[in-house]
Amino acid sequence: MNGRVRSISGQQITHLTAEWEMTLTPPFAVSAPEAFGDNLSWIPATVPSTAASVLREASLWSLDGAPRLFDAEDVWYHTKFTIGTSSENLFLCCAGLATIAEVWLNGEHILSSQNMFVAHEIPLQNFSGEVDLTICFRALDEHLKQRRPRPRWRAPMIENQQLRWVRSTFLGRTPGWSPPAAPVGPWRSVYFEKRGTFHIDDVKWKTRLEGEIGLIEIGAHIVGADNAKILLERKGKTWQAPLTIENGRVMGILRIENVEKWWPHTHGEPVLYAARLCADNYEADLGHIGFRSVELNTENGDFALSINGTPIFCRGACWTPLDIVSLHSAPETIENAVVQARDAGLNMLRVSGTMTDESDAFYDACDKHGLLIWHDFLFANLDYPDEENFNESVRTEARQLLARLAARPALAVLCGNSEVEQQAAMWGAARDLWQPRLFHKILPELAREFCPDVPYWPSSAHGGAFPHQANCGTTSYYGVGAYLRPLDDARRAEVRFATECLAFANVPDESNLKAMPGGLANRAHHPHWKTRVPRDLGAGWDFDDVRDHYLKEIFGLDAVQLRSTDHARYLELSRVVTGEVMAATFGEWRRAASPANGALILFLRDLWPGAGWGIVDSQGHAKAVWHYLRRALAPLAVSISDEGQSGLHLHLINERAEEFTGNVAIEFYRDGKIPVGMERYGFILAPRENLELNAGELFSHFIDSSYAYRFGPPSHDLVVATLHDSDGEFRSQSLLFTIGLPSVQKRDLDLRARARTVDEKTWILRVTSNGFAQSVFVDVAGFETSDNYFHVAPGGEREIVLRRTTSGENAPSGTLQALNSENATTIVLA
Repeated sequence: MNGRVRSISGQQITHLTAEWEMTLTPPFAVSAPEAFGDNLSWIPATVPSTAASVLREASLWSLDGAPRLFDAEDVWYHTKFTIGTSSENLFLCCAGLATIAEVWLNGEHILSSQNMFVAHEIPLQNFSGEVDLTICFRALDEHLKQRRPRPRWRAPMIENQQLRWVRSTFLGRTPGWSPPAAPVGPWRSVYFEKRGTFHIDDVKWKTRLEGEIGLIEIGAHIVGADNAKILLERKGKTWQAPLTIENGRVMGILRIENVEKWWPHTHGEPVLYAARLCADNYEADLGHIGFRSVELNTENGDFALSINGTPIFCRGACWTPLDIVSLHSAPETIENAVVQARDAGLNMLRVSGTMTDESDAFYDACDKHGLLIWHDFLFANLDYPDEENFNESVRTEARQLLARLAARPALAVLCGNSEVEQQAAMWGAARDLWQPRLFHKILPELAREFCPDVPYWPSSAHGGAFPHQANCGTTSYYGVGAYLRPLDDARRAEVRFATECLAFANVPDESNLKAMPGGLANRAHHPHWKTRVPRDLGAGWDFDDVRDHYLKEIFGLDAVQLRSTDHARYLELSRVVTGEVMAATFGEWRRAASPANGALILFLRDLWPGAGWGIVDSQGHAKAVWHYLRRALAPLAVSISDEGQSGLHLHLINERAEEFTGNVAIEFYRDGKIPVGMERYGFILAPRENLELNAGELFSHFIDSSYAYRFGPPSHDLVVATLHDSDGEFRSQSLLFTIGLPSVQKRDLDLRARARTVDEKTWILRVTSNGFAQSVFVDVAGFETSDNYFHVAPGGEREIVLRRTTSGENAPSGTLQALNSENATTIVLA
């Protein structure tokens, strides 16, 4: 309830995690705890949890089994415990109750709630002794049967349009893309808080930059102190400033000269300062803060973010809960997932209105590891009521969320909703209904109050003649993707900022497919497989079909015929085709001449095993597309674009704060191995420079590099651009296939792999190939690879780091398989 306050001297918090039990009853079959009968079957439970996660732990339900309608039953949680010494400052706190909830304490009804996203605290005066705590979650389906006005537009992704009246997540209630595990229960902590004589709450603070000076301004309600000061610490150095106390309100400003700024990791170091508030002999831990400025340019239809005055190309993904059943994960698990996003070259994560807000561990990890946050308020698609009780609940919800997000350096955009304007427009609603008061008055006013340094944007698709116009403001861009447009649509659409894009049914590796019902025996057309493939409700296609379309576009193969005759080959090509599409699209958007300022993939991680939208599977393993993106999105990178009769252009990108000195080599090959031309260009890239170079300038004679003139057969079918630094170290590589990607397998690649040890946990794998080796997959049990599904240029080499993930001292043992090779290569030891 205290926003960013982590701990307070004299405060005692007792989390009620164990010793719970749960039961399910028909709707309103039991009115209150005193009506419990002896015929109820109670199941041991923990908190936080949901009914689905409790049944899963008891092996009474699974996502692999028959669907269960959790919204159709009442769910009861019950526990007993003892409170020792009585206290006047004792509070029962419920951090999140999903969704229609009632709470009884020792038989007394003390709380009703209809908002999953609101936390509650109930004061308990002079309370001690035995406690009997009961929470009932009433059947949401019954609540939604109440007669209410019809919506002015429909959202086809939602089964029950009346969900617009209730503040709960869409997860588990959107057949087609979220698993059938609607969250019902105490999905966040239930705890007792015993406060001492000193207490601080209602903290409002903001950071700002004035040149090289960092300022933090704080205001809070304070009890039990006469003097106060704020302290910041970093690397053993402390800054402090006195605060004034008037009428129970503490306020003041701390200035830091020559402050170290917070940057997204792609552009610098995400510098953090530890913050504390000290009052008399007491102390409040306020977590970490950072100093950065955020500017949003929307002139002439643009949407461009700058951090600390530097334009940032935002590339990222939409975040999903790591455990879709419980909606709860350990802090270290969350941090590992954020680090995985960082390692893929992403610098922004979006918390979408279709999801839930996240635990503090998520926001802490983004601050720490330098990932910007685009944060929707938790609304999506629906025609929400403009009714005072509803709006007041929303105000409470928003204030609590904003108090948690305030002064977080990672927070870059606050967005009113996900696709509400787009849905209204696409459904045919009148233009004056596209911009409801909730998102254009109520929420922006609260955002300015709590986070005045963060831009507010009304909807994820907003701007232009209609909300989803690609070349104005922000959009959900699916031209390349669901709308089956050719790859050059990424340029023709003139995308400014895609808040979601590039949704494909990305095929995971075998370890994840094994976790599906039916395991590896499934075929891509089997019902077990299709149940896990995202689709739009009512559509005659799914996102397998989208991927298959680009399989034909990229490789020239018919997906139906291929999977019918060689399913294993179909899966191999399907894994890499979406990587090729995404890498090419981001290469287009990162060009210096591109109007694109950002793009966020839908999703970062799958919700359950199968071919989902995620670039990471549901078990946390990187898919092939993750590796493609890691190379394409690196802060220091080279890419190639085909400019038709203008030839091939090289794009040299240096997003870092340091100057880069190096050279780029461009090489041409025929038949995947015969060299037909090569030139090298030395250059210096200034910090944050994006340079475009016509490859024709590097040659003393004309070469039809893009095969645009077609004076006979092509002189080459493969172009390789390789970036090295001044020490000759490999930094980045890009390949372009003049007449399309090869789809046939050969025998004579002469692909070799030799591993040498660095230490007991780390090995270096040197991969060489006489001919072009396509999408090389390294399979070494017990080791993770620094790269995978990579191309090896003819006569080239790549060095891959292997890190042990299991105990033991065994040397790496495994194989390499190139997509264009008939044979696997065994790893040998140096």
